[in-house]
This record gives sequence, C-alpha cells and structure tokens, in this order.
Amino acid sequence: MGYISIQINKAKGSADTGASDHIERKTIPKNADPTRTHLNRELVEFPDGVSDRTEAISHRIRTAGIKRKIPPDQVRAIRIVLSGTHEDMMKIQDEGRLDEWCDDNLQWLHYTFGKENTVSAVLHMDEHTPHIHATFVPIVTGKRRKANKEQEDGKRSYRKKANTVRLCADDVLTREKLVTYHDSYAKAMEKYGLQRGVRGSEARHTTTAQYYRDLKRQTGELEANVQQLQTEQQQAEQQLDEVRQEVKSEKLEAAKTEAKAAFVAKVGSLLGGGKLKELEANNRTLQGEVAARDESIKLLQQQMQRQQEEHNRQLMELQVKHRREMADKETAHQEEVSFLKSIIQKAKKWFPLFQELVYMEKFCLKVGFNERQTATLISGKPLFYEGELYSEEHKRKFTTERAGFQVVKDPKDKSKLALSINGQLIGEWFKEQFGRLFSSVKRTVEPLRKGKGMGL
Repeated sequence: MGYISIQINKAKGSADTGASDHIERKTIPKNADPTRTHLNRELVEFPDGVSDRTEAISHRIRTAGIKRKIPPDQVRAIRIVLSGTHEDMMKIQDEGRLDEWCDDNLQWLHYTFGKENTVSAVLHMDEHTPHIHATFVPIVTGKRRKANKEQEDGKRSYRKKANTVRLCADDVLTREKLVTYHDSYAKAMEKYGLQRGVRGSEARHTTTAQYYRDLKRQTGELEANVQQLQTEQQQAEQQLDEVRQEVKSEKLEAAKTEAKAAFVAKVGSLLGGGKLKELEANNRTLQGEVAARDESIKLLQQQMQRQQEEHNRQLMELQVKHRREMADKETAHQEEVSFLKSIIQKAKKWFPLFQELVYMEKFCLKVGFNERQTATLISGKPLFYEGELYSEEHKRKFTTERAGFQVVKDPKDKSKLALSINGQLIGEWFKEQFGRLFSSVKRTVEPLRKGKGMGL
C-alpha cells in the first residue's frame, strides 16, 4: 500500500496572491507541463459574483457574520495539498477513478472544515503527480482556547456569547487536530490503497526548489566523475603507447595486461562496484528528460504555428467577407441613387413646375418663413404674415405689417414661379422698400451738408 500526502500551511498575507497565481496557473512553474495545464480544474463552485480563489476567501470572511475587526496580519486562509504516492495516484488515474477520488477529497474537506469554509479546491494534472490544492477559511465558533488559561492566570475576561463567529487559524491547527486530520484523511483514502504514514516520523516533504537543487548537484557530481574517468582513460592509453614504444613484443603483452589491470583498478577504485552503471543509468535518465522536454517544446511550437495559421485563415475570411459586404452596400447605394434620380427625372417630366417648387421652397426659407409657413405657400394657398423679411439682393431685412403672400406664376415667364406680397412680386417690393430707405437717409444727410461752413 502507498501513503497519503497531506500538507497544511497558513496562507501568507491578507490576499495570498502568490499562492493564487500558482494554483490558478497565472504563473507557470518549471515543473509543470504546459500541454497538460488545460486538464486542471476547480472542484468548488464559486458563489455568484466571485470569479477566483482570492475573491472567494474575501467573500467567505465578509459573509460569515464576524463582528470583530480583523487585523491586517491575521491569517485569513489555510492551504492544504492532498495527494498520495506517485505510483498509487497514477494507478487511480489509469483505472478511471480520479473523479471519484476528487469527490471523496471534497467530501472530506466539507466534513472536516465545513462546506461553506471550503472556498477552493483545484485539481492539478500538469505536474508529476496528480494532487489537489484546497483552501479553507478558519471560521470557528465558541469560546477561545486561551480564555481558560487567561482566567487561570487571573486576567480579566469579558462575557461573550458562546456561539460568536470568529476567524481563528490557531483553533483549527492545534497539534491534536493536525493528528486527527491525518487519521481521518487516511481513513477516507483506504479504499484507494493509501494509508497513513508512521506516527512521529521525521520524514519531510521535498519542495520543488530542493528537488531541483538535489538534481543539479547530482548532475554536477555525475559530470565530474565522468570527466575524471575520461582523464584516467587518457592517461592509461598514454602509458600503453609508451610501453609499446619501449618494450619488445614479448613484454608488450605483459605491459598491455598490466595497463588494462591498472586502468580497471583505477576505474573500480574511483567508482566502486556498480557505480559506473549507476552513473550511466542516471545519465540516460537525464538525457531522456532533456529529450522529453525538447519534444514538449517542439509540440508547443507546432501548436503555436497551427494557431497562427488558423488565425491568419480566419482573418483573411473576415477581410474577404468585409470587402464583399462593402461592395454589396456600395452596389445597393448606387442602385438606390439611380432609382432616386430616375424618380426625380420622371417628376420633372410629369410635373413641369416640380423643380420650380423646390427652388421656391429654398427661397421662402431664406426670406424668413418657417417650414410650416413655407409648406402653406408651396401648396398654393395664401399666407398672411407680418414681421421681417430678408433680401439677398440688398443684404438686409425689411419689416412688413400684416400682408398677404402667395406663390404665383411669374408674369414674364409662365414656366417659372414667383412670390408675391399683396399682389406685387416680392423682388419689386424689396426694391421699393430699399428706395424708400435710401430716400429717407438722403433727406437726413442733405441738411447736415448745407449747414457746414466756416463762420467769420
């Protein structure tokens, strides 16, 4: 039977964003396989309005009913990593029982720490061994653990409700409870062939950083040993060449035997029995890991190339579609313009005064009539109006008292229309008004000129 793996740690900081980035793969660790990251999944359904682990922690604390102010340095969440021996976890995965294993882990978390307190549980499938990163908020009720001790020490204590909701990591991380967690988790994992470790064992979990440090150290030792072995081999070959030159054929065989024996003895003393094979095996393992990593990089590059090609294809399709739509719109616009032009031409043909009415509408609006008054005039009806009228010819306005206006045919050219005021064409009326204005100004200026001179 294999062993369970359970690590419990207090979250650092008020937000624990560093752990969230790792758990939610906002940052990819070196020991993770990016091609398998899509297999990771969140096992806890977040409440409405909550999108990630950090928000889930804050939401639970905010809605728990805690009355006491929470200081900035107080532990707000506990991290738990749940897994098992690598061989057993791979067996669970190969047998198709991984979903069942996840459900049992989630049930254990809910039973042990409370369903509402368990705010996140993420299954990681992109590392060496499948495992779950769970997070719970240490919401507790009841009397503080230190209250009895303070009472024994004679410190003043204030009466509080027994069921007060509190945020307290120390209450859930006592030595007794930690032992209980290991026992109960092992009980829940028995069905998967996993058991509890030895009580009181001094074995410790090897961190990722320590694993890579050990691997680097072992690689360095291996390279040093191989280099020393090559040096010894070169020295032995050099000695053998010297023997060949100095001795005759009879002594040569003895020298060969002696050199080979010396070489084997040196190799044996350097590496010990079976050490060379172990180093070669380790070297092959490292080469295999490098090859696997190169293959992973190659697959990623191929995937990126396929995605780029797909993106280019979709972009080209969108561009073609856009050009087609623009061409269709332009064609439809030209057809509509042609249709409107044909209507205008027919209107001019069927209604000879149609264009004159259009010109007259612009003229009436420019003179000073509003749209409603203009519509009345264009319809041929008379309009009574008093106020100011603007003359484009004289670049000024003239005031009229209540007068009758009507659009009539131009007496000089029956194919054109004109605006009349009290039966008089408005152009003539403007000239008449301007003449009166000019005469009044002239009468005012002449007496002033006659009065000019030099008195003696």
